[in-house]
Amino acid sequence: MQICVFALGKIGLPLAVQFAGLGHSVSGVDIAPHVVELVNAGDAPFPGETGLDEALKKAVAEGRLTATLDGTAAVAGADAVVIVVPLIVDQDGVPDFGPLDAATSAVAAGLRKGTLVSYETTLPVGTTRERFAPMLGSGSGLTPGEDFALVFSPERVSSGRIFADLRKYPKLVGGIDEPSTERGVAFYEQVLEFDERPDLGRPNGVWNLGTSEASELAKLAETTYRDVNIGLANTFARYADRIGVDIAGVIEACNSQPFSHIHQPGIAVGGHCIPVYPRMYLWNDPDAEVVRVARAANAAMPAYAVDLLAEEAGDLTGLRVAVLGIAYRGGVKETAFSGVFPTVETLKERGAEVVVGDPMYTDAEIRALGFEPHQPGSSVDAVIIQTDHVEYRTLTPADFPGIRTLIDGRRITDPAAWTGVRRRLIGAGDAR
Repeated sequence: MQICVFALGKIGLPLAVQFAGLGHSVSGVDIAPHVVELVNAGDAPFPGETGLDEALKKAVAEGRLTATLDGTAAVAGADAVVIVVPLIVDQDGVPDFGPLDAATSAVAAGLRKGTLVSYETTLPVGTTRERFAPMLGSGSGLTPGEDFALVFSPERVSSGRIFADLRKYPKLVGGIDEPSTERGVAFYEQVLEFDERPDLGRPNGVWNLGTSEASELAKLAETTYRDVNIGLANTFARYADRIGVDIAGVIEACNSQPFSHIHQPGIAVGGHCIPVYPRMYLWNDPDAEVVRVARAANAAMPAYAVDLLAEEAGDLTGLRVAVLGIAYRGGVKETAFSGVFPTVETLKERGAEVVVGDPMYTDAEIRALGFEPHQPGSSVDAVIIQTDHVEYRTLTPADFPGIRTLIDGRRITDPAAWTGVRRRLIGAGDAR
């Protein structure tokens, strides 16, 4: 099968490699020349994705994966087109469809009868049918559902473990009509393999959700649920802090009861999913106050960490503070909606002198993000841990000469190693 994948980013490139690994011929499309050059050379344009480097080199060397800037030409030779171009929303939840519209226009220009088009980018409910079906139809002169199949099938993977997640989680598919849905199900059954999941109510694999709207809502619902859950956990954590209760023990106790699950509280609620998709849901359903309140609670956590520091250290004016962690999640080199930005901004507003460190970023990269790099071994008055990198588990006061206060926003440090330093916790460690 000839497959075209639009956007060779942290989701699209592993998908293209996955398809090629099962023997299909894949053409990857990207608008960045350097990305196309690197992929054609068999080199991943980003680090940190388990299994990608070796699998990419193999797929390119065997001629099953090539990259191109010419999306329209790639579509013209494809049996199936998978679109993974990102959709970003602003702080008010308004989506910017510009990049996706441009990709859709390029697809339409090369679309031919019998092709399957699948959107994997998370979308507001109704977008596949109401926005992209007409665009594809008018741009190609073909009739959606009759001349070509159109489905929505959301990605359900996390950076760093994409290949494992593709096997672990059911693939959801819903089309603009029944024949489109059936075609989408058949496609994904040919390009994915699944782990046995006896815990599921039905066999793991490709799940037919019936319509594109149902599939769109399923993606928004599962991510928004997590945001609301984390917002509740953060509320519990702040109250527990006020009354002197260890939130880790509370969450562990709650999660020991069947059907009860509370996510980990903490500073960092970032990435392309959790901060973005609840806003997208609110764009569809603006009366969903539970979602709105949870999003606000999570967005307030970086400022809360700074408040804790001020409680322990007093006036922050002139205080030298190291914020550890630029990445939004441990082990992933990605800054999207990372808590580091509001944390640093709030510290500076309150007069602190801020330096920033992250083992995944060079000093030059840290400066390019607008931060002053923290030099290991240099003197600081306080540390705020923003990201749960494994490297931070072994930190001690000896790593920070002069330190008087630690705010561990991910509950990752060893308390036995931090005697003599004022230490405040936000997260609940491994209680998930």
